[in-house]
Amino acid sequence: MTSRISALTELDPLSVPLPHGTEVTLRVERLLNGRRVPQGLVGRVVRARDGGFDVLVTGVGELWYARTELAPRRAGQLEYAHRREAAWQSLFPCRVLEATVGSRAWGLSDETSDTDVRGAFALPFSWTGGLAEPPTELISADGSSTYWELRKLVDQALRADPNTFELLFVPSVHALDELGQWVLDARQAFVSKLLFGSFGRYALSQLNKLSASQRLAEHRDVVLGWLEEEPAPSLEEVGRRLAAVSPRSAPTQADGEHQARLYLKQLYRSLWDQGLLPSNDFKGLTEYARSGGRRPPDARSLRPKNAYNLLRLIELARGWLATGTPVFEATGEFRERLLAIKRGERSLDDVLAEAEAMSPSLEAARDASTLPEQPDFEKADALLKRIANELARRHVLHVPGPWSG
Repeated sequence: MTSRISALTELDPLSVPLPHGTEVTLRVERLLNGRRVPQGLVGRVVRARDGGFDVLVTGVGELWYARTELAPRRAGQLEYAHRREAAWQSLFPCRVLEATVGSRAWGLSDETSDTDVRGAFALPFSWTGGLAEPPTELISADGSSTYWELRKLVDQALRADPNTFELLFVPSVHALDELGQWVLDARQAFVSKLLFGSFGRYALSQLNKLSASQRLAEHRDVVLGWLEEEPAPSLEEVGRRLAAVSPRSAPTQADGEHQARLYLKQLYRSLWDQGLLPSNDFKGLTEYARSGGRRPPDARSLRPKNAYNLLRLIELARGWLATGTPVFEATGEFRERLLAIKRGERSLDDVLAEAEAMSPSLEAARDASTLPEQPDFEKADALLKRIANELARRHVLHVPGPWSG
């Protein structure tokens, strides 16, 4: 353990990137609206901007800091950031596929939208041997660009992973190397009726997130108000109160109180994930409620961004199964409905009702689809072998380029 920790002394905490979500320690004092924000507090990086970072500090808000004014909070974060940056610098030249994805590919972007890039890279032959496990993905420090190693991409495509299919079939995809063109030429081999289940599961995950957000918002402000009382009520007391007002039925009072305590755990974990709590527990929730700090959006104005993605995924899968061709860009009246969701003009209940109404047409498209039942595993196997042989050839012959070393 000692040698492992001491090895980190070679890593300068101020020289590695700070990816989105990294917990950091503030190295300087700040003033925000006349309020002193001392050094030593812990915050969480929310975005890179103007050569520095916006950092969310619990109970304070967002403040901008230069890179030299922040240090990763944990040694493990420092080590991870160093490895991620080293992999990015070494393997970024080995990209073979690239595409713009997300809202800009869906026809749903506006002036505030980020540009999300996804792609694939090939591991040089020299990286495939030895004890070290090579990276299977590259992620930029700001999280906007992600590249998968080709073997990982093929494995995901055989499962009809929606994000992988978006990379392979979105109109903006282009090959950066002959290897990438081979993948594009073989991409139809991955398409099958499995996309009904994979896209459906992905859409279901969006639905679960929406439902969880709605549940958490229902009594959130009530709970935070209770925790401001003097003295602050205990977890058990808040659970009893919540069970008494919750519309969710339970077989017994004990079951209702148990459900209420599970809700409270979901609540403080959600707020912790947003960087709002000093600790991921009920104590942290109590401190946050009594701090007078920034509150999350009101439940009535809560519009999770995955709401319109739920409908988009269902429609994409339906059209692909029905016609054999994917259409990623939303158009016409359907696009206007999605943009209305994005602007917060439609209720969550309305979105969920529309998703439910779309389900029968999705099932009908699957039943009538001419797509094969399974992907073509033989073609996928042949593709990977062809790529491996080519990478070995470039290595042995020292072909100029990033794969010959």
